Amino acid sequence: MSTEETRTVHSTEVGGPGGARTVFLHGLFGQGKNFTQAARALEPDLHSLLVDLPNHGRSGWTDSVDYVDVADAVAEHLRRGFAADGPVHVVGHSMGGKVAMVLALRHQDLVDRLVVVDISPTGSGGTGEFEHLLDSLSRLDLAAVVRRADADRLLTADIPDERVRGFLLQNLRSHGPDFRWQANLALLRAELETIGGFPDTSVIGGESFDHPVLWLAGDRSPYIRPEHDATMRRLFPRTRLVTIKGAGHWVHSEQPEAFVSALRVFLTA
Repeated sequence: MSTEETRTVHSTEVGGPGGARTVFLHGLFGQGKNFTQAARALEPDLHSLLVDLPNHGRSGWTDSVDYVDVADAVAEHLRRGFAADGPVHVVGHSMGGKVAMVLALRHQDLVDRLVVVDISPTGSGGTGEFEHLLDSLSRLDLAAVVRRADADRLLTADIPDERVRGFLLQNLRSHGPDFRWQANLALLRAELETIGGFPDTSVIGGESFDHPVLWLAGDRSPYIRPEHDATMRRLFPRTRLVTIKGAGHWVHSEQPEAFVSALRVFLTA
């Protein structure tokens, strides 16, 4: 990731300067704006920064995916602005949770409290579902898309879940009469194995993060398992695990009130 690329991290602030400064990092296929509802609900307690990670949203594209590089790019972005006056809280979901953990381990001066949402500092298991989604999006004939509804209709056979299609189609943007994908689909597909993994601590450079950590799990999600506990607590010894009932992997969208409540209690303690 070049120096120029690190300068293209895009972010949006929500809330006034009086709240606890908190950074939100989204998951695969997401954008910072996915946390807008939560950030608004947490005003005025939180002053939030919603980040588009590289290869997503309005941030720049890169030639490869590497969690250390991404964490360093986010750290540079924070040092130049939102965290210029001292450490901030960081909330990361899924892929963004892995970025958040690497950020906390590598740049401990930047992070006060950490929230990791439905992911572990380990390999995430099979990537078949994400392969299917990325392949489905890549096969979409954008030349046949005149309106967003056309894309939704054309994807229905491959992605029958309306909620999932709606989430993915947030990445579709009009450019004049044409539509283009905002996310770097080809790179994300090529780097799925890396995205599903987690870097070794010898590569990260930090052995542990000794600040309070909230580990949020959806009770219907397979991404946090009992065998992950030892690794999580070795890297983050002050971890507290909280399970949100009725939530799958997308905890913040499936149980928004419980998600907001957990963040408010933990980040304003």
